[in-house]
Amino acid sequence: MSADRETNQTMTDRDIAFLLAEAADEVEIGIAPYQAVIRGGRRRRTRRWALATAAALVIVGGSGTLALAGLRDGNGVEVSPAVKQQSTEPLTPEERHVYEPQGTEIGIGDLGGKEWRITVDVWGAPRTEGEAWAQFQRMKAFGEVPVGVHAGKTSQLVGKYSFFTRRSIGDGESATLAQNSVDTKDVMAGTDLDSVALSLDPKHTTPQRLVFGQVAKTAQEVTCSWKDGSSTVAHRVAEGADVNTDEAAIRPVAGSSSDWFVCVGPEGTTFDSVKVTK
Repeated sequence: MSADRETNQTMTDRDIAFLLAEAADEVEIGIAPYQAVIRGGRRRRTRRWALATAAALVIVGGSGTLALAGLRDGNGVEVSPAVKQQSTEPLTPEERHVYEPQGTEIGIGDLGGKEWRITVDVWGAPRTEGEAWAQFQRMKAFGEVPVGVHAGKTSQLVGKYSFFTRRSIGDGESATLAQNSVDTKDVMAGTDLDSVALSLDPKHTTPQRLVFGQVAKTAQEVTCSWKDGSSTVAHRVAEGADVNTDEAAIRPVAGSSSDWFVCVGPEGTTFDSVKVTK
């Protein structure tokens, strides 16, 4: 797919909590009352985003109390942490963050005097069915369950890292906005881009002027265009750089094979398009 073509995919209130953004190029789904997935760059057959309404997946908070010791998989086999061996690559599930996600803040701003925050939780890829089953139990404790995966299909998580993009406003609970489980071999390149446009208002009554998503680690610039003719350019920032209010930036996310960006549009306008421009 060329860099100047994106496929918008949307979600209606009639959808049951999730929309799998896996339609073919040039296809639109639904009537787009408030959310859209924008896909760009070459087609990746394994990459899929699922969206949730603000009320659909509310994070219950806390890290949960489920202990890893003594866990048993679906066949009743006890799951034990892997034995660490000499290697430059992390080997144990704990070192790979299989049972505890890594969280990275990618955007903040102000909404009616309350601060909103966008964070990305990334769970490391399980290497065995036992690790996948144990990870699924931890995910349930966190309130971060991958779309289409249940207790009998946890093997689907083997070889995939999972991300959950969440938003919190003020002192309110976090809500999951988008998620996916990505094969570790599926690495973005060139002008590849997956993103979401949505309203800053959690009730989705205002224009879509918040855009966030993933790009290749080589991307230096992402341009978000708005219906009023203006544009916002997100430039790459150094790893560990501060996240500033309404800042447009590209930054690394711990555990992700792709980098992430955020754009915030001017008040009174709405999303038009987004692409990697450098």
